[in-house]
Order: sequence, then C-alpha cells, then structure tokens
Amino acid sequence: MAAENFDTPLWRSTLRPETVDEGYETPKRESKTLPAGWRLTDKHAPFLVDTLWERNVEVKMRDGCKIYVDIFRPRDAAAGSVPAIIAWSPYGKSACHTGGFNPLDLIPGRVGVPQHRLSGFEKFEAPDPAEWTAKGYAIVNPDPRGTHFGDVEANDGYDTIEYIASLQWCNGNVGLAGNSWLGIAQWFIAATQPPHLKCIAPLEGAGDLYRDILCRGGIPQTAFWNFLSGLLRGRNQQEDVVGTLKKYPLMNKYWESKRANMSRIIVPAYVVASYSTFLHTFGSFRGFQEISHEKKWLRVHATQEWHDLYQESTNNELNKFFDFYLKGAENGWHKTPKVRVSLLRYNKEPLVDQSYPDWPIPSTVAGTLYLQADNSLAKTPPPTPETLSYMSDVPFQQADDDSEELYFTYTFQSPCAFVGTARAVLYMACEAADDMDVFVQIRKADLSGNILRNINIPAVNRKSCNMPEPVDLINPLVYLGPTGCLRASHRALDKKLSSQWWPEHDYSAKQPLRPGEVIKLDIGLWQTGIYFEPGEKLVLKVSGHNMTLAEFPDLRGAMPGFNKGKHSLHVGGSFQSRLVIPMIPNA
Repeated sequence: MAAENFDTPLWRSTLRPETVDEGYETPKRESKTLPAGWRLTDKHAPFLVDTLWERNVEVKMRDGCKIYVDIFRPRDAAAGSVPAIIAWSPYGKSACHTGGFNPLDLIPGRVGVPQHRLSGFEKFEAPDPAEWTAKGYAIVNPDPRGTHFGDVEANDGYDTIEYIASLQWCNGNVGLAGNSWLGIAQWFIAATQPPHLKCIAPLEGAGDLYRDILCRGGIPQTAFWNFLSGLLRGRNQQEDVVGTLKKYPLMNKYWESKRANMSRIIVPAYVVASYSTFLHTFGSFRGFQEISHEKKWLRVHATQEWHDLYQESTNNELNKFFDFYLKGAENGWHKTPKVRVSLLRYNKEPLVDQSYPDWPIPSTVAGTLYLQADNSLAKTPPPTPETLSYMSDVPFQQADDDSEELYFTYTFQSPCAFVGTARAVLYMACEAADDMDVFVQIRKADLSGNILRNINIPAVNRKSCNMPEPVDLINPLVYLGPTGCLRASHRALDKKLSSQWWPEHDYSAKQPLRPGEVIKLDIGLWQTGIYFEPGEKLVLKVSGHNMTLAEFPDLRGAMPGFNKGKHSLHVGGSFQSRLVIPMIPNA
C-alpha cells in the first residue's frame, strides 16, 4: 500500500484559557518594573536586577497574523546594548503567571528542581528571566498563533527574530534557547536562516515528528501525545497530529514536512542530549551530526532534561556560549571540547564530560554478539538452528515488570564503554497475523546478574526536594536502557537515511508477511552511553510490547498494543540473529 499525498493538517480543540486559568491575559500592552529582590511569592526566586517587563508586545507576521510576546530586559541597560534570547513554544508566556503551565509539578520531587530555584516567570522549559536579565540579556517569550510544527512555526519564528532585532534596546543579536518543544522549534526556525539569528541552544529536542515521536519504527505510539494535547491551552485550535496519523499512517508530504532539515542551519549551535528521554535523544544527536559547519558543540549529560536545564552549572556554561556569540566576549568558548559524553554506571556515579573530537566517537568499533538458544550472547554464532518464542499480546503496564520478554546475556571480561547506537538483527516469524511489532531493549546487570536501573536525579537533589524513596518507576526519574522497535511490514530499509550505525526504514509503503514466514528485522536502538566493568553484564530483551517506563503514572497501561499471538525468534543455522554494539574497548 503506497503513501497518500496529503499536506493539509487536521485540527482539534484546545483548552480555553478562561476555563482553566482566570489570570490568562487579554492582549493589553503595558510595562512595569520588577525591582531587584522582587518575588512572585516567598517560595519563588527573586529577580536579581531591576527588570523591565513589557507585556503583550504585538508582533506582526508576514501573512498579517498578530502574535504577542512578553519581554523581560535589564531596566537600566543602554540603548542598543542588549542581546535577546527567544523561547519559542505553545506553552504560554510563563510557567505560572500569564496563562502558562508547569508540568514539573506532575513529577514527584519536581525532578530535583526546587520551586525556590525559579521565579515563576520562566516559560516552561525555557531560561528564567529573573536569572538571565542579571546576565545582561532580554528574554522574549512569545505566545504563538496556535500549536503547529514545521513551516508555520519556522516562518513565525523568523519574523519574530527580525522584529526583536530591530527594537531600540536590542544590539541586533538574537539567540534561541530551550528544551523539548523549544528545542524542536529551534531546528525548524534556524533552518530558515534569519539574518539576525546568531546562535542556537537546543537543549534536547526531537527533529522528526513521525520517526522520533509519534510512529517510531512505524508503530503508532500516541499515548503521551494525547496526554500532552489535553494540557495545551489557548484560544486557537491545535494541529491534530494524532488524528492525522490515524487517517494517514504512512509517510507522505505532510510527515516529511515535520522533519527538520538540520543541514540548513548555518549559525553556531550548543546542543545538549541525554539518554533518558523517550522523545528527544535521537533528534539531539542527529542535529549535531547533520549541522554541516564546525561551530557546534555537543554535551551529553547523565540526568533528566528538565533537571539539567535548571542547574546553575548548565546556565553558567550556556551564558558563556551566548556571551561569545551574542556579545562578542573573548572568553575562550571556542576552546570548549567539541563533544563531551557522560557514561552511566547505574550502580555507581556516572563518568561525566568525557571529551571526544566528534560524534560518533571516532575510536568506536562494532562488536557483534550472537543470540544463543540458552539465552546467552556470544561472539560466535550457534552451530544449530533453534527457535525461541513469546506471546506478543499480553497486557503490559510499562512498569519494568511485564511478562513475555526474552532475555539474552553477555558478560564482559574487560572494561568497555558501550557508546552510540546499537542494532539488533533478528530473524522472526508471527504465527497468527500478517504483521507484528517487535521491541528490543538493552539493560545492564551487576556481577550477580541483578538487572539494574539508573536513577536520573542525583541523590543530593532528591533529598533537597523531598523526593519519595524509592523513586517512582517513571521514565523521567529512572532510565532502564536504550530501546528500539519496528513494525515488520516496514522492514525495508530507507537507503538515503540509513548509515553504518543506524538502520532507518521505509514508512511510505507496507510489506505484509505471511503467517509463519521467517523474516529479517534490522532494528536500531537509540543512542546510549553505558560503562561496563569486568564481570558486569549486558542483557538484551526482546518482546511484543514497549519496555520503556511510562512517562507519568497515569500513562501506565495507556500504550496501545497491536500484536496477536505468538512470535518466534530464530537463532543459529542460516538465521544468525545478532546484536551489533558500538564499543570503546578497555575504556
């Protein structure tokens, strides 16, 4: 079945702000000064310098649409002296004051970010104006025309950048910053090449709505997006990407327009990535790789994205980057290592800021481990063919205790860093259907074979935020290991997007299978960095359901399942099922 030619989005309703937040503003322009020391409440961080807050500044887009932005800038700065940082997303103009919302409160212990760390005027996942006006910057928080991905958002971002750069107080230099949606938007906006955009800081962001978020491996996984869509508020409708996926499940012009073209980004980029997000890991690494110039830096941290975003060390380093490119400061930023990677040890503190010249790390070698009938992994294939199986359609909760999962174990004899994207090449059959969804995951086990979990929030921050112990088994707080998945009917490779380390698939057409037919599946697992000491074990899991933890407690059991009956995994003989892992031996 070929893809349909579709390029018109579907729409769905958005929460009307009047029903959820009586403080949502009408677009009345006004200015006020927030003096140094001023706090929203005694539980919030104070503004550090006198700050001019310009509310509801009108910005006209190229098609005549008007949007409104809030601007926070140092009150006493000279005209033409202040660079601007824009935080673009549909999340309102602040976390809790002007119609925004703050999902940090949905996570026990606020992912280790205490309320007193932030002013309440920060847009969710964006720099806090109370902190950044003291660093000599204007923070610009737009309220876009609705909820879009792709060209509309990109062009509106372009027009807003050029308008802000023209204002009397601005020095003409504009940067973009922020995490998640704010990172996604940066890929698209920067690709339009606004003349006054001087640098970007995507602090983790997916780059392909279809392949990274909604339909990874060709498998619709929409529970989180349905949850998020129900939280978004505004007076306009939102783009109904879940409804569009149901109606148009195959790759087409619409979905291609939702993939950012990172190769068109010409400004310097400070890219942040982590392994724990189930949305942004691949896009962050792809963005760094596909930006074609050399003025780019990648930092891979060992925690959770929101936690890292508001650390003082993160903001101090981001400040140095922005000072270099938006203020012309001679601060030595250009000497920063191009790639810094964290390696997770699970049962010990992570190894952070390991410096490398590029990503993928040039010294990486591919190690091949073959699946064995005794549930081990070995460097040589088994001599005789065998078949293992699991039931694919059991209920699952994404709480790390689901049934019907195959395990294969390898024990390291010497120190090894597993860094990058692995791929599982599996020979499989489905007995009862003409299609099947296969999920794989890599875990780490200790010397005794106990499978480990990595807690994303450092102990000192858990304690300071009164996070319940043991921490809740949700994805923002606990990382299990890298995952991959593939719907078998999409097993054909997309040769243009595939590489030595990553098998991307053709989602524009389906190739059904016959019940009982053994087929080859080449499944990529997202980027990770795990350190193994001698005697520690790598565990490969294969199943018919998603094995990441649910993002929030309410999403446990919300992921739909599409499989039917028994799946068979073949090893040995002509079916050399194997795992290829990127390794830095004796690290």
